[in-house]
Amino acid sequence: MSNAPVYEIDPAAFWKDPYPDLKHLRKHAPIAFVPQLGAVLITRREDIFVNEKKIDVFSSTQPDGLMTQLMGQNMMRKDGDAHMAERKAIFPTVSPKTVKNIWKEQFIEMTEATLTNLHPQGLADMVQDIAKRISGDALRVMTGLTNMSWQEMDRTSQGMIDGCANYAADPEIESRCHDCTASIDRHIAGRRPELAANPDTSLLSVQMQAGLSDEQISANIKLAISGGQNEPRDVIAGAIWALLTHPDQLGLVQNGQATWMDVFEEYARWMSPIGMSPREIAKPHELHGVLLSPGDRVFFMFGSGNRDERVFARPDEFDLTQDHGPSIAFGAGPHFCAGAWAARCLIAEVALPMIFERLHNLRLAGDVPLGGWAFRGPLTMPVYWDV
Repeated sequence: MSNAPVYEIDPAAFWKDPYPDLKHLRKHAPIAFVPQLGAVLITRREDIFVNEKKIDVFSSTQPDGLMTQLMGQNMMRKDGDAHMAERKAIFPTVSPKTVKNIWKEQFIEMTEATLTNLHPQGLADMVQDIAKRISGDALRVMTGLTNMSWQEMDRTSQGMIDGCANYAADPEIESRCHDCTASIDRHIAGRRPELAANPDTSLLSVQMQAGLSDEQISANIKLAISGGQNEPRDVIAGAIWALLTHPDQLGLVQNGQATWMDVFEEYARWMSPIGMSPREIAKPHELHGVLLSPGDRVFFMFGSGNRDERVFARPDEFDLTQDHGPSIAFGAGPHFCAGAWAARCLIAEVALPMIFERLHNLRLAGDVPLGGWAFRGPLTMPVYWDV
């Protein structure tokens, strides 16, 4: 058991806004045990950046972890050769070349269809009606589960996310997660015959071509859906909210002083859609005088590291002019997000510029609550535009 100092949180307040607690931890107890989460939190950027790469100590292999138990042992929950073998198998789907030559054109077509459909209304919820659909449609084609609707893609993603963060062991949340994983397996089974006859670059197809087992294929597709749906959804909506509430920053983009990619990278730093990544201590280790023992659960708090005052000039501000290069929004070690190129393309090259181009005089029509600490984003976002 770790000798880390104990820090108590109010789970509801932490879910609503984790940043005050994280700021306190960075200053006073950068490595602390939070009993409400049952984990040791590592909150400073450099500690996360350095130690995430030490897979012999901070292991991703967690056979008793919620993700493994609920979704199967995907490549994110493997280290070393086992992880790299599966990462290599999926690379044809997520490589920069595939994203540029295959997925980008489809992202444009699907985003155009969404905006054309909604434009005459002049009013929508950016999260529920626009970002969720754009993200879901992109994931349908990339996973190969074109027999799944974008609504079901979002439902199953959210169900798995809730399940993986269900540290309070709520049986209703667990049951809903099992229902979602079963739906994914049914859709995988429905697509297998066609992809066996006509292989393509989708995630299901390339894993079949690489000879991965049914269990590996299923687990990795669930991993892609659990992260590949909510994170683009939250960044698309969240970045638009950030720009609409910071008109000076939107002006920088419109005047050519900043790019849409700057918007993407700075928002992902400022309001990290992936707030943490769990690890399990594999062997005794000491970090800044704190002893970590085998079996201890550790959370690398990306959302905290991305607001570290030691690294960023204005950490709590959404500011396109500051250096976001040290951001660890996609991770820092061998588990660096495999979908990073696809996310950047979908959000920065397609969704954000197209939304602002097509929805003239886009503006907020109500309050925009945000929530989450493991995964964070706007919950609802009413907007309207000129028709």
